[in-house]
Amino acid sequence: MQAYPMMLDDKNEWALLRHQLWQESVEQHQDDIEEYLCGDSNDIVTAFGVRNTSDKLVGFIELNVRSHAEGVTTKYVPYIEGWFVCENHRSQGYGASLVKEAEQWAKERGFAFIASDSQIDNQHAIHLHKKLGFDEVERTVNFVKPLN
Repeated sequence: MQAYPMMLDDKNEWALLRHQLWQESVEQHQDDIEEYLCGDSNDIVTAFGVRNTSDKLVGFIELNVRSHAEGVTTKYVPYIEGWFVCENHRSQGYGASLVKEAEQWAKERGFAFIASDSQIDNQHAIHLHKKLGFDEVERTVNFVKPLN
Protein backbone atom coordinates (compact mmCIF):
# COMPACT_ATOMS: atom_id res chain seq x y z
CA MET A 1 0.00 0.00 0.00
CA GLN A 2 1.60 3.16 -1.22
CA ALA A 3 0.19 6.58 -0.41
CA TYR A 4 -0.09 8.92 -3.38
CA PRO A 5 -0.93 12.62 -4.01
CA MET A 6 -4.68 13.21 -4.13
CA MET A 7 -6.14 14.09 -7.53
CA LEU A 8 -9.42 15.17 -9.10
CA ASP A 9 -10.54 11.56 -9.56
CA ASP A 10 -10.42 11.15 -5.77
CA LYS A 11 -12.77 14.06 -5.02
CA ASN A 12 -16.00 12.19 -4.30
CA GLU A 13 -14.48 9.37 -2.27
CA TRP A 14 -12.25 11.86 -0.44
CA ALA A 15 -15.26 14.03 0.44
CA LEU A 16 -17.06 11.02 1.91
CA LEU A 17 -14.05 10.14 4.07
CA ARG A 18 -13.70 13.77 5.21
CA HIS A 19 -17.37 13.67 6.18
CA GLN A 20 -16.66 10.74 8.50
CA LEU A 21 -13.89 12.73 10.20
CA TRP A 22 -15.55 16.16 10.18
CA GLN A 23 -19.33 16.39 10.10
CA GLU A 24 -19.69 19.23 7.57
CA SER A 25 -21.80 18.39 4.52
CA VAL A 26 -20.31 16.29 1.76
CA GLU A 27 -20.92 19.25 -0.59
CA GLN A 28 -18.83 21.52 1.66
CA HIS A 29 -16.03 18.96 1.63
CA GLN A 30 -16.23 18.76 -2.17
CA ASP A 31 -15.94 22.56 -2.33
CA ASP A 32 -12.89 22.49 -0.01
CA ILE A 33 -11.29 19.78 -2.14
CA GLU A 34 -11.94 21.71 -5.35
CA GLU A 35 -10.27 24.79 -3.81
CA TYR A 36 -7.25 22.65 -2.98
CA LEU A 37 -7.09 21.07 -6.43
CA CYS A 38 -7.31 24.53 -8.04
CA GLY A 39 -4.50 25.84 -5.81
CA ASP A 40 -6.81 28.20 -3.93
CA SER A 41 -6.97 26.51 -0.51
CA ASN A 42 -5.83 28.29 2.63
CA ASP A 43 -6.20 25.09 4.63
CA ILE A 44 -4.63 22.32 2.56
CA VAL A 45 -1.13 22.61 1.12
CA THR A 46 -0.89 18.96 0.13
CA ALA A 47 -2.89 15.79 0.59
CA PHE A 48 -2.25 12.10 0.13
CA GLY A 49 -4.54 9.11 -0.13
CA VAL A 50 -4.23 5.36 0.17
CA ARG A 51 -6.30 2.67 -1.52
CA ASN A 52 -7.01 -0.92 -0.57
CA THR A 53 -6.54 -3.93 -2.81
CA SER A 54 -10.01 -3.32 -4.31
CA ASP A 55 -8.87 0.18 -5.38
CA LYS A 56 -11.17 1.89 -2.88
CA LEU A 57 -9.93 5.03 -1.14
CA VAL A 58 -9.67 4.03 2.53
CA GLY A 59 -7.62 6.85 4.01
CA PHE A 60 -6.21 10.33 3.58
CA ILE A 61 -3.90 12.82 5.20
CA GLU A 62 -3.98 16.58 4.69
CA LEU A 63 -1.15 18.97 5.49
CA ASN A 64 -0.98 22.69 5.90
CA VAL A 65 2.09 24.74 6.71
CA ARG A 66 1.54 26.72 9.87
CA SER A 67 3.62 29.69 10.97
CA HIS A 68 4.43 27.86 14.21
CA ALA A 69 3.63 24.75 16.23
CA GLU A 70 3.89 23.99 19.92
CA GLY A 71 7.21 22.40 20.81
CA VAL A 72 8.94 23.58 17.62
CA THR A 73 11.43 26.43 17.57
CA THR A 74 11.54 26.90 13.80
CA LYS A 75 9.06 28.95 11.82
CA TYR A 76 6.78 27.33 9.27
CA VAL A 77 5.96 23.78 10.20
CA PRO A 78 4.07 21.21 8.13
CA TYR A 79 1.01 20.37 10.20
CA ILE A 80 -1.28 17.37 9.89
CA GLU A 81 -4.70 18.99 9.74
CA GLY A 82 -6.58 15.79 8.96
CA TRP A 83 -5.65 12.11 9.09
CA PHE A 84 -8.25 9.41 8.63
CA VAL A 85 -8.44 5.71 7.82
CA CYS A 86 -11.74 3.83 7.53
CA GLU A 87 -12.43 1.85 10.66
CA ASN A 88 -12.36 -1.56 8.97
CA HIS A 89 -8.91 -0.79 7.48
CA ARG A 90 -7.20 0.39 10.67
CA SER A 91 -4.23 -1.45 12.19
CA GLN A 92 -3.15 -2.62 8.73
CA GLY A 93 -0.48 0.00 7.98
CA TYR A 94 -2.58 2.44 5.96
CA GLY A 95 -2.25 5.25 8.51
CA ALA A 96 1.49 4.72 8.84
CA SER A 97 1.85 4.80 5.06
CA LEU A 98 0.09 8.17 4.95
CA VAL A 99 2.27 9.65 7.69
CA LYS A 100 5.41 8.32 6.00
CA GLU A 101 4.40 10.02 2.74
CA ALA A 102 3.69 13.28 4.57
CA GLU A 103 7.07 13.12 6.29
CA GLN A 104 8.82 12.49 2.97
CA TRP A 105 7.04 15.46 1.42
CA ALA A 106 8.16 17.67 4.33
CA LYS A 107 11.78 16.44 4.21
CA GLU A 108 12.00 17.06 0.46
CA ARG A 109 11.06 20.69 1.12
CA GLY A 110 13.70 21.17 3.81
CA PHE A 111 11.47 21.08 6.88
CA ALA A 112 12.98 19.71 10.09
CA PHE A 113 9.71 18.88 11.86
CA ILE A 114 6.17 17.78 11.23
CA ALA A 115 3.46 18.50 13.81
CA SER A 116 -0.03 17.33 14.61
CA ASP A 117 -2.64 17.40 17.33
CA SER A 118 -5.46 15.34 18.74
CA GLN A 119 -8.40 15.86 20.99
CA ILE A 120 -7.29 15.39 24.58
CA ASP A 121 -9.57 12.37 25.11
CA ASN A 122 -8.77 10.57 21.84
CA GLN A 123 -6.50 7.92 23.32
CA HIS A 124 -6.41 5.95 20.06
CA ALA A 125 -5.02 8.89 18.08
CA ILE A 126 -2.57 9.80 20.85
CA HIS A 127 -1.30 6.22 20.92
CA LEU A 128 -0.90 6.12 17.12
CA HIS A 129 1.02 9.40 17.04
CA LYS A 130 3.42 8.13 19.71
CA LYS A 131 3.77 4.76 17.96
CA LEU A 132 4.82 6.61 14.78
CA GLY A 133 7.49 8.64 16.61
CA PHE A 134 5.66 11.83 17.56
CA ASP A 135 6.48 13.33 20.96
CA GLU A 136 3.69 14.79 23.06
CA VAL A 137 4.70 18.37 23.85
CA GLU A 138 1.62 20.00 25.37
CA ARG A 139 -1.98 19.49 26.49
CA THR A 140 -4.51 22.29 26.37
CA VAL A 141 -8.12 23.04 27.12
CA ASN A 142 -9.58 25.75 24.89
CA PHE A 143 -12.29 28.21 25.90
CA VAL A 144 -14.64 30.61 24.13
CA LYS A 145 -17.04 33.20 25.48
CA PRO A 146 -19.65 34.91 23.32
CA LEU A 147 -19.62 38.69 23.57
CA ASN A 148 -23.26 39.79 23.54
